[in-house]
Amino acid sequence: MKKIIILGYMGCGKSTIAKKLSSLMKVPYIDLDESIENKTNLTINQIFEMYGEIYFRKLEHEVFVELLASSEKQIIGLGGGTPCYANNHELLNGDGVTSIYLKASVDTLFQRLVNNKTKRPIIANKSDEELKEFIAKHLFDRNYYYHQAQFKVNVDGKTIDETVEDIKSILA
Repeated sequence: MKKIIILGYMGCGKSTIAKKLSSLMKVPYIDLDESIENKTNLTINQIFEMYGEIYFRKLEHEVFVELLASSEKQIIGLGGGTPCYANNHELLNGDGVTSIYLKASVDTLFQRLVNNKTKRPIIANKSDEELKEFIAKHLFDRNYYYHQAQFKVNVDGKTIDETVEDIKSILA
């Protein structure tokens, strides 16, 4: 297996889990958003502001395809919306790919995001009630795409280490 793809909603732990897995497995971790920022010399927010979401999603798809085409063994962390656009969900089951959805409940996501709203512009100005509703709607909308992943790992009530162990048992 060349590529391990970690996906899920913001706050589910994609970056944290992927970094820990990378360290344990001695396989490089690539964050898709960081790859886009490096390629464009712009932040994701700047890309959205200057060019809009359609441009961003096209770019996101191109960079994702480039990463998958590389012969390097990698752990790739996707943005929360990546699987939902440009048929990216179809890439989750390609040759040499193992895709893992970090599944979290609305309550878990809310608890993780409510105190970090300022770091995430899309939710920064939402009240607690609006945030919970926003998460629930987004999860509902994205459910189909997230479930295209080959494996699902529930993160509710689990530590980082427990989640990493769950993933390692899938990969064994």
